[in-house]
Amino acid sequence: MTSARRQLIDANTTPFYHVINRCVRRAFLCGEDKLTGRSYEHRRGWIVDKIKALSAIFCIDICAYAVMSNHYHLVLKIDVDKAKSLTQKDIISRWCQITKGHAVATKYMNGDALIDGEVMLLDALLAEWHERLSSISWFMRCLNEEIARKANREDECKGAFWEGRFKSQALLDEQALLACMMYVDLNPIRAGIADSLQSSDFTSIQERVKALNPHSNAPQLAKTTADNLQQIPHKALAKFDGSTLLSQQTGIPFHFADYLELIDWTGRAIRLDKKGYIDNQLPKLLNELGISPDAWLTSAKEFRRQYSGISGRWDSMCEFKKQHNSGKWCKGKASSQALHP
Repeated sequence: MTSARRQLIDANTTPFYHVINRCVRRAFLCGEDKLTGRSYEHRRGWIVDKIKALSAIFCIDICAYAVMSNHYHLVLKIDVDKAKSLTQKDIISRWCQITKGHAVATKYMNGDALIDGEVMLLDALLAEWHERLSSISWFMRCLNEEIARKANREDECKGAFWEGRFKSQALLDEQALLACMMYVDLNPIRAGIADSLQSSDFTSIQERVKALNPHSNAPQLAKTTADNLQQIPHKALAKFDGSTLLSQQTGIPFHFADYLELIDWTGRAIRLDKKGYIDNQLPKLLNELGISPDAWLTSAKEFRRQYSGISGRWDSMCEFKKQHNSGKWCKGKASSQALHP
């Protein structure tokens, strides 16, 4: 039985979440249909552009992403502090970029006087919209609905484009966040469709590496024209701030240089032509977090199989389950204990 979103997403427990969505029927998110020879590669740009645009509206940061042939992965962070800082006009302005808003909100923004009933209605709307602007469910709804409409219009058909509602995993600690981001960023390499970080098209790690060297020959991140990009407000990826604890960070709690070292090492180790290869000198992050190399490589390849709706230390997962009444057991005991000493 599936769990309610309120049982799986709780910003007070952790702001970090891994979400996945997959296409239904034989629908293509991107790639080439071998039966018809038709290419859908441009749709990957749709996903990247839309998550960037939505991130600029919602109080949600993008830590990692990977757009594959019939599914995509996102690692998202709910920016609780940003949500708390929004003014009433901020809330209305942001929400009206997603929907038509409401006549009462328009009247307020224009500086017109409101009667008592309109004030009460506006307060209710503001509370509702404020909550939605930091909701991963609403973020995903806005993303998936637009992509589905565009794809169906292009395919000249109707009906469901996505397999169902998105799947989510709560990332309860630093190790879980690190393992999940690595799993997402290395998707093309693990699938055998890329042999380096630079050639891992439509991933956050390719975008980050390209940002270090904007004059490199790495493929362009999206196929959207420069004019379109200027018209759509985009938000940069979440920053690495170097903190060591989730409770003390404002971004991703690692140094990017350390993350880059670890993902390069991991990517080389899981490539088919490097099977079983492990460098004698372990990356700094593995030593700092006390993670064994064997457990780490297993997690980098099988993160989704190891964990279900939550990932973290065994005691943290059990406590999360208990608090949210989301099942009687935790999936991932053995791997969790190995990865989280």
